[in-house]
Amino acid sequence: METNTTFLTLPLEGVHSEHCALIVDEALGKTEGVLSHKVEFNNHVAKISVDDKRFHLNQLIRNLRDLGYNVTTVKKDFPVTGMSCASCAVSAESVLSSETGVVSSAVNYANATATLEYVPGLAHPEKLKLALEEAGYDLLITATENQEDEVAERQNQHFVALKKRTIASALFTLPVFVIGMFFMDMPYGNWIMWLFSTPVLFGFGKNFFINAWKQAKHRKANMDTLVALSTGIAYFFSVFNTLYPQFWHNRGLHAHVYFEAATVVITFILFGKLLEERAKNNTAFAIKKLMGLQPKTVIRLTNEGNQEEVAIGDIQVGDMLLVKPGEKIAVDGRVLSGTSFVDESMISGEPIAVSKSQNDPVFAGTINQKGSLQYKAEKIGSATLLSHIIAMVQNAQGSKAPVQKLVDTIAGIFVPVVMGIALLTFLLWLIFGGENGFTHGLLAMVTVLVIACPCALGLATPTAIMVGIGKGAQNGILIKDAESLELAKKVTTVVFDKTGTLTEGKPSVVASLWKEEETSFSSILYSIEMQSEHPLAEAITTHYSGMNLLTVSDFESDTGFGVRAIVNHQTYYVGNQKLLDKNQISTDDNFYTDFITKYSDSGHTLLYFADTEKVLGITAVTDPIKTSSVQAVAQLKAQGIEVIMLTGDNESSAAAVSKNLGLNRFKAGVLPQDKLNFVKQLQSDGKIVAMVGDGINDSAALAQANVSIAMGKGSDIAMDVAHMTLISSDLLKVPQAIKLSKQTVSTIKQNLFWAFIYNIIGIPIAAGILYPVNGFLLNPMIAGAAMALSSVSVVTNSLLLKFKK
Repeated sequence: METNTTFLTLPLEGVHSEHCALIVDEALGKTEGVLSHKVEFNNHVAKISVDDKRFHLNQLIRNLRDLGYNVTTVKKDFPVTGMSCASCAVSAESVLSSETGVVSSAVNYANATATLEYVPGLAHPEKLKLALEEAGYDLLITATENQEDEVAERQNQHFVALKKRTIASALFTLPVFVIGMFFMDMPYGNWIMWLFSTPVLFGFGKNFFINAWKQAKHRKANMDTLVALSTGIAYFFSVFNTLYPQFWHNRGLHAHVYFEAATVVITFILFGKLLEERAKNNTAFAIKKLMGLQPKTVIRLTNEGNQEEVAIGDIQVGDMLLVKPGEKIAVDGRVLSGTSFVDESMISGEPIAVSKSQNDPVFAGTINQKGSLQYKAEKIGSATLLSHIIAMVQNAQGSKAPVQKLVDTIAGIFVPVVMGIALLTFLLWLIFGGENGFTHGLLAMVTVLVIACPCALGLATPTAIMVGIGKGAQNGILIKDAESLELAKKVTTVVFDKTGTLTEGKPSVVASLWKEEETSFSSILYSIEMQSEHPLAEAITTHYSGMNLLTVSDFESDTGFGVRAIVNHQTYYVGNQKLLDKNQISTDDNFYTDFITKYSDSGHTLLYFADTEKVLGITAVTDPIKTSSVQAVAQLKAQGIEVIMLTGDNESSAAAVSKNLGLNRFKAGVLPQDKLNFVKQLQSDGKIVAMVGDGINDSAALAQANVSIAMGKGSDIAMDVAHMTLISSDLLKVPQAIKLSKQTVSTIKQNLFWAFIYNIIGIPIAAGILYPVNGFLLNPMIAGAAMALSSVSVVTNSLLLKFKK
């Protein structure tokens, strides 16, 4: 058997020693299709020769990742043009996936974007562009600062050109339609119709034929193929009958022409594409609104205090900027001087303006309302919160829901199947249709080709996903991907972290009890807690601010327990009861009993301060419950969802908070590993779990949960692993996110139902199934209108999701 051999050089990651290189080399040898292999440790590359027919790059990368190594890849989004239906997206995806060096490709028809992961050096955007151009599409690979503007301008130009073609096509179609329907016997009527039909098909509708030919060259078929075949057959059949009418007259038959059918179908489909493009553009409303938030210019303050207006791209980290009342804040930064109120609703979903003064953070895209603010640029360009949100929404809108994989499979075989049905229809009419069998069969074949609509199928899922994710972003709910949005509706149990999630995360000291004189130890406690970043430590340092700061050494943080440090050669501990138990420090002292009982029973958190032998003092800290927490819990319970609270706090404090929240179930004294195991246990019991948290100690449980939700004001790690992020940290967004998921999935199901029903009912009627019953044969013109409107109806139904409460 002939072998097609290709030589590849793969950039490697994680290969830090010769031993690593040997492990990778062994893995290469076990990968199917690898003929020869060599790992060059110094160059961090693997050089291999492969059998093209048996080698799969994805499998090799999976094998290496399982071993803890990786192949360097790049993941980018590229706009795709030239797609006219869902089959086009499947075709384009297939072309890109088959290119050497492409690890994965996903083409989204709704937002005309290709998400590509490829190995740099093996795959080049230029080469991918050429491959796609051969298939009749185009990949926009120019990466400029204003790429979004360029893409938008190109889309607008396409829309304007389509609008002109549609209007011109309608003007030329009108006389053909009038003659064909009402003046069939007028002198030279057929010749006039031929004259007006030709520019409609091969001028205004030429793209259908060009794209169909490009598809045919690659043994592919899409909606353009159906339109080109149907209208082309009707046109050339009519031309033949116009030139040689005696061929039919000699056989006792009338020489029918169908110029009006061909032209009206082209016009209706162009009009349908026009409506579809406009509707599709509306599905991206959230992205366009977000992109419009960042100003193009900003006022920068020079070292001399002068003001200069500069382009947003010229701003550097550390620049001093000025924002006046009514202006948009240009980049993320921190207020240096001035006071004002800033409208942050566009990124947080919260309608109430936020007070800003010295040292407060400000974010790009938010609107300054009253006073002027001078602020220092801290994050610019793609590093700003607004850019992060835009990128996240774009990636999510471009991702595919699990149900889309089935739809893509159907769309990929839809057109060939329809062509087969059309041919079978013609043959059956030819055999069983009697003296008019040929003309009826031809008409039915054309109608079947016209009425079939893969676009409705292809648009059903992505348009709903785009609108759903966009609506979430407008309401301060960032959704990472379509799968998360689809899965959220199935959630049966929501697990909340307590501190910073159900509570404000801004604890304060309410009381303290010291065994000895407070001042002798408060400076030590203050100095130790100054080294910690825990919210409880912040409460202590705020309460004791102004105390003498002592030298602290050997500071150690024990997550879930507390801290240990040395001051004046003495070891001290600050933490919870478990920290004392772990270090065998006794709390059997009646001196503290009443204090512990009083404050733990009322829901306060107790912090113990001890040396290596005994407890020196106890501080009671309270962390107020968020005003939204009680309502959020009630709304989730009303939806039939079980709500559970996890906390590292003691049992009595957790019980008090749980009671105030109206919770029936909680678990106290848990460590990060316990949170992870608890989520696993719920999943093993058949629960679909959503975990809501804000801290690093929640990240493992967040990663394990079916749906993970992070607080936007929490840690970056928590946000990175989470499927959803609540920008405002308002817990009412949790039931809102689940409700949005249900609405989106419901819209997807409606879209798919109507798309399938349309084709299941429409194709048999077009084939003439009703003719033996009542003599009804569907006119191709009506079929063209129905086909055009089916896609529009699906997109319109998705847009209705924007207005659901």
